[in-house]
Amino acid sequence: MKHHAAGRIDTWRTMLSVPVAERIGPAPPYLVEYLNLDNILNGYPERPRAATLDAGLLADVRGAIADLPAAIWNLFGDRLVGVYFVDGLGGTGYTDYVFDAQGKPAKGFVVLDAAVLAGQRANAWATWKENTPFAPGAGYRLDARIEADDNDNRRNAIQYILLHELGHVLSIGADIHPLWNLSPKEIGSTARYPFFNLSWIVDREADKYRSRFDANFPQRTSTVYYFGAKLAAADMAATYASLKLTNFPSLYAATAPGDDFAESFASYVHVVLMQRPWQITIRHEGKPVASLRACWGEPRCAEKHKLLEQLVGRAS
Repeated sequence: MKHHAAGRIDTWRTMLSVPVAERIGPAPPYLVEYLNLDNILNGYPERPRAATLDAGLLADVRGAIADLPAAIWNLFGDRLVGVYFVDGLGGTGYTDYVFDAQGKPAKGFVVLDAAVLAGQRANAWATWKENTPFAPGAGYRLDARIEADDNDNRRNAIQYILLHELGHVLSIGADIHPLWNLSPKEIGSTARYPFFNLSWIVDREADKYRSRFDANFPQRTSTVYYFGAKLAAADMAATYASLKLTNFPSLYAATAPGDDFAESFASYVHVVLMQRPWQITIRHEGKPVASLRACWGEPRCAEKHKLLEQLVGRAS
């Protein structure tokens, strides 16, 4: 898809000439076309369409960006093309490469689903997301908390979602993990990717990425967000118990190398820099049976904490 208009830097030249704060709005037609083609190629049934944004949603997006620490924006330089909205994306957010004239990833665009965000507060959105890997089951309940009650609003839901997508943008042109548009069998040495190497190995024969923890984390390969649950509700507690044996800060981080970094970045900024809560609680018949808090003060995530601290520190 690098040859599609949305993937070529020349397409975005005019847009890139305006301040990044003005590169927020409905997805242009060529981006909508790109998203539809991508869904078709990947077998997803959704057919995105450009969103009509009301003033309140746009204000929340701008506010979510304005509230981020200044040091975070210093990290991106000119890598962010913009933040664009559709309805019917098939998930909450999406980021992809924009290629330079030599065919190398140079920038990235972020796409958010306005319909998903329209009525969501932060904790309700996080709870919905973290339930998507599990089929509903009587008596089981998973709750996610990423904001205190007085900050539980749509603006902060958008901010957390943006942090994840900005983590993807941050990885562009950086030696964080292999390019996500390449298959594992196309990856050479991973020595240049210290963050990747903390959690992942390349199985070129099977053309898959495997985590270093798969022997003790059998649920990982059945963990799928948004596109059809493969785990039962009864698997919730055991899945999160296995997660605690890894260095993944969230279950979503365990799904792929790119999402590992994006989730780690979002969680680190949210919890460590912005001092916000992050907790998963699982209940059975109303009684708590498992929980997970942010891992940044725990030994299991110490090496990732150090790398993120170094990365963010360079922008301060």
